[in-house]
This record gives sequence, structure tokens and C-alpha cells, in this order.
Amino acid sequence: MATKKATKRAVKAPAKKAAKAAAKAPAKKAVKKAARKSSAAKRKVSPSSSATQSAPLAAYNAKRDFTRTREPAGKVPKTKGKALHFVIQKHAASHLHYDWRLELDGVMKSWAVPKGPSLDPSVKRLAMEVEDHPISYNTFEGTIPEGEYGGGTVMLWDRGTYEAEDGGGAESLREGYRRGDLKFVMHGKRLCGSWALIRMKRPGRPQWLLIKHDDECADRKKDITETEVTSVVTERTMDQIATGRRVWHSNRS
Repeated sequence: MATKKATKRAVKAPAKKAAKAAAKAPAKKAVKKAARKSSAAKRKVSPSSSATQSAPLAAYNAKRDFTRTREPAGKVPKTKGKALHFVIQKHAASHLHYDWRLELDGVMKSWAVPKGPSLDPSVKRLAMEVEDHPISYNTFEGTIPEGEYGGGTVMLWDRGTYEAEDGGGAESLREGYRRGDLKFVMHGKRLCGSWALIRMKRPGRPQWLLIKHDDECADRKKDITETEVTSVVTERTMDQIATGRRVWHSNRS
């Protein structure tokens, strides 16, 4: 009898294991499938994903409906020449600030500087990094209706070319931006000389400090935002621009 019971147990054991394995298989597959979906979803929304990197103006385009706005669509143009351009737009939106834009890799790297630039090397201005803008944005001066995205008056306050302080070209600027230690020389109508943008180690939206280096273009007494109040292109004041006819519409408030 003992031998027969042992034989039955020996026969049933593999069968039971097989049954349990068969029951667990679908569950394991479901778990793996769910994990793959979750991972894929994270990759889609991750700001560091290759999809986001391949569309440098995605954030700019997402904020605008180009069937309703005259703003230029976010497209990266083919490289033309070696000179890199900058533009500073005085922007009276919900709060007056200066949009500081530097051309790099086919887009305009952009920061909002609430108090505008200072020629005093001892003064550090807060610069909030915002989404990249298209190079074609560099020529805009006009008004955006209140209630729209960025609603307010925009002036072309300064523009020109810029270069890496160390003479290393775009590669040096690219590395400086990546490190959060961007040093450059400006050749504008109003701003010149060496400047730096230094990224602060704070959580959330990237915050930088805009600093003028001590050189022949520095001036500890002059407040350039108070003395220079007209457009470098049209010579209009903000009030004159506000009453002009060039108006953009956007679908975002």
C-alpha cells in the first residue's frame, strides 16, 4: 500500500506543478505587458526622450494654433553662414520684462529677464529660461491682444551677433549651455562686450543669472533700460507700438 501511495504522489506532483505554472503564465504575461505599456508611456512624456529632443520647437508649437495666429511656425531652418544672432525684445505682458534670445542649433534659446540687462558687473539679473523660439521670431515687433498667450506690446529693443567668449564657436556655446555656464561676447546696437548666463541649482523651472563682465562696455552708473526706450528698428516707443496695426493672435491665454 505504501508503495502505491508513493507512486500516486509521484505521478500527481508534476501534474500539479504543471497546472500551477499554466495558471500563473497568463498572469505573468499580463504583468509584463502592463509594465511595458507603463514604460512606453513614461518614455512618451519624458522631457529627455529622443522624441522631444528631435523636435526642439515642440513646446513653442504646442502653445500656438497657426490657423489663428500670425506668429511664425516653429521650424528649424538650414544653417546660413557662421554668424550667430541675438535679439532682445522688450515685452509688456502681464509684467514688463525683456526676452533675451540667443541663436544656437537652429533655434533661439530664450530667457525672460524681469528687470532687463544691467551694465554694472556687480548686478546679477534673474533670467527665467523659457521655451526655444524660432529664428523667424527675431523680426517681430507689435502687439499681442490681451487674453492671448503672451498678450501685450513687444519691442525690438536690441539685436546683433554674438560669439563664444573663448572663441570656441557653437561647440563651446553648446557645452556652456549644457553645463549651465554660458559665456559670450555681444555685438549689438546697444549691448556689447562679454556676458555670462549662469544656471542656479534650484528645483523646478530653470533659473539663471545674467551678469555683465567687467570690460570696456561695462558701466556702473548708466541704467540702460531707463535711457534706451525706443525700438532699434523703428525708433518707436512702447506706446507708439501699442497703437500700431501689426497684431498677432494666439489660442492660449
